[in-house]
Amino acid sequence: MNGEWSFRYSTDMPRKMTMCLTPGSIGVKANQMQTIQYAHHFGYEAVQPYGDEMAAMGAGPLEELNGKRKEYRLAWGQSGLTVDFRKDEELFRKELAALPGVAAALQKAGASRVGTWISPNHDTLPYLANLKQHAARLRQVAKVLGDHGQRLGLEYVGPKTLWTAKRYPFVHSMAEMRELLGEIGMGNVGFVLDTWHWYTAGETAADLRTLKNSEVVCIDLNDAPAGVAVDQQIDSKREIPLATGVIDTAGFLNALQDIGCDAPVRCEPFNAALRAKPAEEILATVADSMRRAFALIKN
Repeated sequence: MNGEWSFRYSTDMPRKMTMCLTPGSIGVKANQMQTIQYAHHFGYEAVQPYGDEMAAMGAGPLEELNGKRKEYRLAWGQSGLTVDFRKDEELFRKELAALPGVAAALQKAGASRVGTWISPNHDTLPYLANLKQHAARLRQVAKVLGDHGQRLGLEYVGPKTLWTAKRYPFVHSMAEMRELLGEIGMGNVGFVLDTWHWYTAGETAADLRTLKNSEVVCIDLNDAPAGVAVDQQIDSKREIPLATGVIDTAGFLNALQDIGCDAPVRCEPFNAALRAKPAEEILATVADSMRRAFALIKN
């Protein structure tokens, strides 16, 4: 890695949210050790744990990479859920059976947050039937994760262009996610909050202030293209934080600061132009945009 990209970010600000590197979400390919090295080199404060990779490791390699993470003073961010609960029962059962091994590896490494997203529509299941199926399956997932000290975050997907794309709309707002969380009924399940979905769902900073820190598992930070009506925004066409100012990033982060939020914050722009750049340029560009976003948090 070229020395011109090397910097560290000061953590003197009185906030608990951490700037997290999740390479796949910005179009960078990296294994666990590479991700830790990238995070250190480019000034991130937390790093995504790869539960499936950890589960396949022996004790020695796991100890080595975790030691390197601690040496660099990096926190763990959120791991991606390795169970597909959206499709058929057979696939769900198969992947659920493998989850204890993944959760145990995460626990051994000291990671405690897992995140996933909820599809906002369905071809055949009406809302209530879909709610019950999600709750039944995610309750089982949450039980396994909870047995290994893990919290599960669920992300609602807000764009109207998505929740109207199939016959039956499903959860696509904070209020509806509360219904799903209530139906699941597990204390270790909460929100994945994304500025993009918060914006496209038409929500406000006041909505965020109704949450408790314990309800927020992880956070995604993005911006939206300018000149596009909110109901016409396309999920796969986003911008990095503060690129356009369409989304009220300051309002979002300060509302979470007000509730004492301590969640890891990653960037997930799904931006084709960004992904076409060299990995080092992507990592530096995203780190810079996130530092500028965090600078908007009031002391």
